[in-house]
Amino acid sequence: MNLPLHFGLLGALEAGAIAFLIGLLVYAAWHAIAARTGLHPSHAIGWSCVIAVAIGAGIDAWHLFSLGVVKLESPVYARTALQRIHDPDALGTRVALEAIGAVVGVVLSRLGFSARSSARDPA
Repeated sequence: MNLPLHFGLLGALEAGAIAFLIGLLVYAAWHAIAARTGLHPSHAIGWSCVIAVAIGAGIDAWHLFSLGVVKLESPVYARTALQRIHDPDALGTRVALEAIGAVVGVVLSRLGFSARSSARDPA
């Protein structure tokens, strides 16, 4: 995403909040799919977590992985690898907060949908 995020911890928190919203929306879509097709709610939770983390933290996680794989012996290679990354100093923090935000968004969305469905069911 080409959003103008801040640098450091504030930018990582912003990216985590965006991933949180992605988690909410992805679970809402999977909840509708599971309700129509008769899938168990655990399938919706699992696929929502996988997709939300892939969307929310995918690019930054790939950059973090590629920095560990690419040989950065040359200053030219190191410079070109780091120029593609928005904030290389806080990349690990940003990936962690994006993954946590996506999973928390899915979980809170699941809790919201389960509370709504249990309120409709007469006991």
